[in-house]
Amino acid sequence: MSSGSNGARRVASLLRPSRLDSGVCRSCQETIGRRNYASAAAATQSTTAAPDTTFPVVKPVYTINAGVVLSRPPQITRDLEPFEKAYHFYQKRLNERLALPFTKYFYFKRGTPADVDWKKKIAERRTPARDIGNYNAYASDAWNDELLMGSRESDPEYQVEKLVDDAESTANATSQDTSKKEEIPRPFSRVTEADKKGDFKSLNRLLPQTLYLLVQSKEGYWKFPSSPVVDEETIREAAERTLAESAGVNMNTWMVGYHPAGHHVYKNRKPHIDQATGAETHGEKTFFMKTRMMTGQADLSSNVQNLKDFKWLSKDEIAKHVLPQYYSYVKNMLADR
Repeated sequence: MSSGSNGARRVASLLRPSRLDSGVCRSCQETIGRRNYASAAAATQSTTAAPDTTFPVVKPVYTINAGVVLSRPPQITRDLEPFEKAYHFYQKRLNERLALPFTKYFYFKRGTPADVDWKKKIAERRTPARDIGNYNAYASDAWNDELLMGSRESDPEYQVEKLVDDAESTANATSQDTSKKEEIPRPFSRVTEADKKGDFKSLNRLLPQTLYLLVQSKEGYWKFPSSPVVDEETIREAAERTLAESAGVNMNTWMVGYHPAGHHVYKNRKPHIDQATGAETHGEKTFFMKTRMMTGQADLSSNVQNLKDFKWLSKDEIAKHVLPQYYSYVKNMLADR
């Protein structure tokens, strides 16, 4: 038996009551003694522990701002890529090759003005289709159905013009009043007057892309509308107030969700000390809420943030107006189109 166990047995014998006065066996008395010895050792260790001298970590204080990413969604479909135009045009010519021949006398009676107009058009374009160019699916060169480089037949604008011209010629050929030429309404252009004039304040520009509202501060920097969170406001409530204070109330908007879509951190070169409270502010943290524009227009005439100007910009245009550090934070929450 080791000396350590002998010492523990002696201490246990001193702590336990007399064997004559106890009604328990020897093994139980030794167990009770070991428990008393362990509790006494724990109490001694707790009283001799060194006091904790670590200091609490003070985190830097930042001003919390609520920002608004107000967007106008695309109004029309995007422009097709050259490969997409070529693919759709190829499908149209392939359909002509797979379709049955056009039975003209089922639709046009011989000798009628419609029959004469049909023969004139089929001699020019060689096919009943009006938007696939000069192509005959049953001729000896029907295999040559791919366009050459630089051909305009696959452009949607060219196809629309051909369809309108064909409709006008048909209407004028079958009309009894030959003194008046009938004009077919053409589709609206994808390029608006605001695009031609470079009006960045108009919502009627860059119709295939998403536009975002940016405001110019009194220092001349472009940014999204933002302001500090006041009292017990939530980020959403502060964002709604910010939008009304900066861009006015003449807009019908819809805020998407209750959680921020992104954030921006600005650190001051030197901590800003509040003269009233003496607290140090190390910078600003802005949390952005996404908002959709339904109707209306921004109005800075009654803004309370001393804003100078506003613009509706696409993602590519935003990169040219804001600071690079600011754009690195907000670019991933902006739509590419």
